[in-house]
Amino acid sequence: MATAASNRHSNKPADTPTARTTKPVASAARKSTQLRAVDNQPAHPATAPLTPATLRRLKKLPRRFYARDTQTVAHELLGKFLIHRVDDTLRVGRIVEVEAYLGPRDLAAHTSKGRTARTEAMFGPPGHVYVYLVYGLHHCMNVVTEPAGIGTAVLLRALEPVMNLSANTNGPGRLCKAMGIDLAHYGHDLCGDTLYIAEPPQAEAFSIVECPRVGVDYAGDDWAHKPLRFYIEGNKFVSKKWSPPAAKRPH
Repeated sequence: MATAASNRHSNKPADTPTARTTKPVASAARKSTQLRAVDNQPAHPATAPLTPATLRRLKKLPRRFYARDTQTVAHELLGKFLIHRVDDTLRVGRIVEVEAYLGPRDLAAHTSKGRTARTEAMFGPPGHVYVYLVYGLHHCMNVVTEPAGIGTAVLLRALEPVMNLSANTNGPGRLCKAMGIDLAHYGHDLCGDTLYIAEPPQAEAFSIVECPRVGVDYAGDDWAHKPLRFYIEGNKFVSKKWSPPAAKRPH
């Protein structure tokens, strides 16, 4: 994303989503990794045909990308490619929806309960994976942000399938299932060669919707209503489109 993201919370009412428009940014070539792409798979229209040669040239995001303000990272993860090598086959999805979690002060963040064995990775260095299990069934993948010890992260909520993925990628649990991500990836370094995030082959302009996060009512009105969920406007793979709650009528 070319436009700078705000480092502050929006002062707009929580029930009023906002939109930002990105500008295309040229992508650069990167040293290849030995990964195999499966032929005859659907690809994102902006990147078709997505060939093995194209995949080898994708620019992996560096550590410094993640070591920044969490909301900035969240905005700029949109449109990037999440890539996982599973049995020598690449699974690739375009990130279209995320949520920012701002550390111990954020009552919706796991780190608001302090540093525990469960949240250790979230307090670790940036550019690593924090995975947790919901209801004992669904895995959720987070990208750790900011310097070590801060306890911030970005939850990946939805992908647009690019290669070797089913269309069932809208929602953090479905995303992890489709990508083959589970607790074994807890603490994984995203600067490695098996699970990482990369610039797309061709940048696109899009608008970003900012709205409250999903399922965080337990955090209280203030944090539950902060516009910390971001998604690509109009993308059909977003897990839940934002609509303001109905106004309460007096009896």
